Amino acid sequence: MNIFILGATGRVGSQIVAYALQDRHHVTALVRTPEKIQINNENLSILQGNVLNKEDIVLAMHGIDVVISALNTEGTTTLSESMPFIIEAMEHERIQRIITIGTAGILQSRTTPNSLRYQSSESKRKSVRAATEHHKVYDMLKQSMLKWTIVCPTYLPDGERLGKYRVERDYLPEGGVEISVSDTAEFTFSQINASDYIESRVGIAY
Repeated sequence: MNIFILGATGRVGSQIVAYALQDRHHVTALVRTPEKIQINNENLSILQGNVLNKEDIVLAMHGIDVVISALNTEGTTTLSESMPFIIEAMEHERIQRIITIGTAGILQSRTTPNSLRYQSSESKRKSVRAATEHHKVYDMLKQSMLKWTIVCPTYLPDGERLGKYRVERDYLPEGGVEISVSDTAEFTFSQINASDYIESRVGIAY
């Protein structure tokens, strides 16, 4: 399978790249700083570019089967600004499947019906800026014709891969407080061959 990975130099993205190569898929990574990827593998194509440049996105999408976005918010609006380019390029290339990393803040609140966690007392975060960015992306994907899944981890320590965790459609599993980067990457990668959570957010936690 030809997998296009955005955010390949980040904590979760770099591990998704590793899982995909380990499984012998072909990976295309669009990155601003290619030197940050210290992997030498014949199945890895590294393209230098910027997700905010529409032409870079279009070029990278040729021949792709599935898109995985592990872009983070980094205190910017890169996430919400790049998603229209990603959606448009996917629709143009007739690529249907996209899996993105979101945040538990955009899952449904258990305490406040019809609200998201970041809009309710359920969220312990003082800043809602990152969740607001992810919410914009969620709305864009809902309005698209794509087969999307948003993986929504809670607190993300580095930690080792346990391979055991709980997932729940649209909600954070009860009492879930953390999930490692490795397990988040593993679950996200596993969705390339799964259809259980098409057009859904997925809460993930131990």
